[in-house]
Parts: sequence; structure tokens; C-alpha cells
Amino acid sequence: MEVSRIIAEIDAQIAKLQQARALLAGTQTVRTGPGRPKGATNVGKKRKLSPEGRKRIAEAMKKRWAERRKQGAKA
Repeated sequence: MEVSRIIAEIDAQIAKLQQARALLAGTQTVRTGPGRPKGATNVGKKRKLSPEGRKRIAEAMKKRWAERRKQGAKA
């Protein structure tokens, strides 16, 4: 067996033992896959934009597009 392979296996075992220790100590939760964990507080909440805010954003974008058009005309 190669030394590097033995070291890799030891590192894998150390990682497993550290995870088990963290679970027993209660400092880590088990994650089974990607995404938000169950019980996340802001799941399903949708942000709402006021009509005033929407108007401000629209005006800022129009201004930005006008400036880009000017830049394109100069080049």
C-alpha cells in the first residue's frame, strides 16, 4: 500500500470521527442533501415591492439605458 493512500484513508477516518463527535456534542446538524435545512425560518416568504419602489427602479433603469445609448453613439 502506498503511503499517500494510507494517509488519505486516515484523513477520511478522522473526518468521520470528527463529524460523529460533533453530532454527539450537539454542535452540528445532519444534512442529507443540498438546499435549505428543514425548519428554516424564511422559507416561503416572498418579498414585496411597493409601487413607489418599483417606480424608482424603473426610472433608474431608464436612466442607465439612456446613458448606455449615449456611450454607444460616441463610440
